[in-house]
Amino acid sequence: MVTERDRASALDADVRFAAMIEPGSLLEATPECLVVTRTDGRIVFANHRVELLTGFGRGELVGRSVELLVAAELLDLETGVAIETVCSTSGGGTVPVEVHVGRIDGPERLIVVTLRDATELQAGREARFEAEAKYRALVEQIPAVVYLDPVDENSDSIYVSPQVVTLLGIDPDEWLTDPYCWRKHVHPEDLDRAWDEYEQAFKQHTTLNHEYRMVHEDGTIRWVLEQAYPIKDEQGEPWLIQGVIFDITARKAAEEQVAFLAYHDKLTGLPNRVLFEEMLENAISRARRHDLGVGVIFVDLDNFKLVNDSLGHAAGDQLLAQLAERLRVYTRETDLVARQGGDEFLLLLSDLDRTRDIGSDRESAMIVAESVASRVHEALAEPFVLNGTEFIASGSIGISLFPQDALDAETLMKNADAAMYQSKRQEPGGYVVFATSGEDPMKKLSLTTRLRRAVEHEDWVLHYQPVVNLADGSVEGVEALVRWQDPNGGIVAPGEFIPLAEELGLIEAIGDWVIDAMAAQQRAWADDGLDLTVGFNLSPRQLWSAHLAEKVLKKLRTAGVDPSKVVVEITESTAMADPDRTQKILSELHAWGLSLAIDDFGSGYSSLARLKHLPVQILKIDRSFIRDVHRDTGLASMVRAMIQLARGLGMAPLAEGIETAAELEFLRAHGCSIGQGFYFAKPVPAEEVPALVGREHGLLPVDAPR
Repeated sequence: MVTERDRASALDADVRFAAMIEPGSLLEATPECLVVTRTDGRIVFANHRVELLTGFGRGELVGRSVELLVAAELLDLETGVAIETVCSTSGGGTVPVEVHVGRIDGPERLIVVTLRDATELQAGREARFEAEAKYRALVEQIPAVVYLDPVDENSDSIYVSPQVVTLLGIDPDEWLTDPYCWRKHVHPEDLDRAWDEYEQAFKQHTTLNHEYRMVHEDGTIRWVLEQAYPIKDEQGEPWLIQGVIFDITARKAAEEQVAFLAYHDKLTGLPNRVLFEEMLENAISRARRHDLGVGVIFVDLDNFKLVNDSLGHAAGDQLLAQLAERLRVYTRETDLVARQGGDEFLLLLSDLDRTRDIGSDRESAMIVAESVASRVHEALAEPFVLNGTEFIASGSIGISLFPQDALDAETLMKNADAAMYQSKRQEPGGYVVFATSGEDPMKKLSLTTRLRRAVEHEDWVLHYQPVVNLADGSVEGVEALVRWQDPNGGIVAPGEFIPLAEELGLIEAIGDWVIDAMAAQQRAWADDGLDLTVGFNLSPRQLWSAHLAEKVLKKLRTAGVDPSKVVVEITESTAMADPDRTQKILSELHAWGLSLAIDDFGSGYSSLARLKHLPVQILKIDRSFIRDVHRDTGLASMVRAMIQLARGLGMAPLAEGIETAAELEFLRAHGCSIGQGFYFAKPVPAEEVPALVGREHGLLPVDAPR
C-alpha cells in the first residue's frame, strides 16, 4: 500500500532529478517543448518552453502525471509516432499540439514527450479546407468540366469536376485512375491533332485553346472547346495544369446550320444559287479538259403568284417543297437540282457526252437535256395537294448548253433564263432551247433589266380612251391605260411589258402608280369643270392584295376624288379564279361607292350563278367578239346573248374594240348602249381629253349611221 510518505519521497526524488538538469543544458536550449516522464507517466522535467506554451510552472508539473497536459494515452505510443491532440493550459483552456514520443534507456528508463504548437498548422489546414470548398463550389457549378493535371505527364490527374458525368457518362474516379481515359473518349479522327496540340502547349508552357470531338459512353458525339494553362509555383516554375472543357455541341450545330443555309435553300433543302454557280464552274472546268458538255435547265412555275395570292403563302410553300421533292425523284442521280429563288429552279447536267446521235445527227448532250426537261414536265403532271385541295401546276423551261450556247457559267445561266422567258411567252408549260429560239432571248433579258429600272424610276404615263354613248357619240367617261415612257425607246405599249411585269412581280408597283396618277388627273379635270368618270384595271396581284379597298379609298381621298366617279375593272378570268374571294373583295369596293366592271367578258369561263351575285355594274364584251360581228353569224349570236345576259343581270353592256360603222350599227340594233374603240378615238394623253369631250357632235365619225 502506497502511503503519503511514499508519495512525498517519490516527489522529492523527481524534484532532485529535475534539479540535476542544468538550465543551460541541451534540453533547456532546444526550441521544442520537452516533457520528460518516468515510465508511469510522472513528469520529472519540463523545459521553459512548456511553461510558455501551457502557463504551468515547472514546479507545478514535476511529480504530476503527464495527463495533466495531454489526456491521450502517450505511454503506449511507439517511438517515432506522432499524433495530433490538445494540450491543457493553466487557465483551463487548450492548445492544439502535435505530440512526438521518444524513450531514453539508462539506469532508469525515461520517456521524452515533445509538444509542438499546432495552432498555425490547424489554421492552415482550415484555410486550405475552406479554399478547397470554395474551389469546388465554384468549378462544380459552371457548365464545363474542370481538371487539374500534374506537370509530370506520366502522373495521374489530380482533380476532375463531376460535370464529366454529363459530358462523357463516366465517373470522376475513372478519369483520375485511368491514364488513358481522355484518349479513349476523344474521337479517333481528332485524337492525333488534339494530343499534339496539348503536348505543344505543355512543352512550351503556353495557354491551350482548341476544339475537337469527344465520344460519350452512349456513343453520341460531343463537340468540346478545351482551354488550359499552366499554374506556376513560388519559384515561377510550372507546377500544375488547369483546364476547362466546354460542351459546344449546340454551338457547332448552329454553325453547321448557318453554313448549310449559306449554300442551301431553307424551305426545300435544295442547293441555292451560290452553290449551284460553284458546281457549274467546276462542271465547265471538267468539260473543257475532257471535251464534254454541260447543260443548265431553268424551270419557272406558271401563275405561281396567283397560287400565293389565292390560296395563301403557306400553300405556295407547300407547292415549292413538294415540287422540290419530285424534282429530286424524277431527275437523274447525277443531276444537281437547286432553287434559284421564288418559284424558280435550276438543274445542272454535268459531264454530258457530245457525240452525234446517228439517227438525228444531234449531240447526245441536247438529247439528254430535252429528256430531263420532259421528266420535269412529268413531275408536274400529277396534281399537288395543297391544304387538302388538288392543284395542277405547269412550268416553263429554258435550256442552255456548253459550249455551243455559252463558254462561261454566267452567260450559260443568262441564256437558260432568257430561253425560259421565251418559253413562258410563246408556250407556257413547254420548253425552249436557247440555240433554237425563234426570238432573241437576250433581247427579252434586256427588256427585263430595263423594266425593273422603269419601275424604280416610275417611267410611266397614262393615256385615256373615251367611253362613248353609242346613240349620240357623247363621252360618258374614259379608261386610263398605262404606257411605258422608255427614255431610250419612246412609248412602249402595255402588251409588250405587262405580261413580263406580272411574271416578275412588278405589276403591283405599276398598278399603285396608275391609281395615284389617275386620281390626280381626275381631280385636275374636276377643278377645271370637266366632270368625267375614270376607269382603271386591277391586276390579279392587286386584287388579292391585303386591304385593297382601304388602300384604294385612301388614295382617292388623298386626291380628293369622289369614289362614285371611279370604275374598277377586273378581267373575267381573274374574277373566276377564286369567285368567293372575288365576291367579298368586290363587295367591299362597291360598299365604298366605287363602280365595278368585268373586263374581257367572253374570253374566260364564268359561272352564271357566280356572276349574278357579283356587285358589278358594267359587263365589257371582249373585242374578239366585236370584230366582224356583222358578218359572222356565230359571233352575232354570242354578242346578242351577252348583251341580253348583261341586261338580265342589271348590268350595262359595253362593247370593246369597235372599229367600223357596221359594227356600231349592229350593236345599236341589239341594245348595246355604250362602247369604245378606235372608231371613235384612240387612247390619248390627258391634255387632249378635254377637246374630245367638248366636240359639238360627240365622237361619231361622219360615216356613222344616224
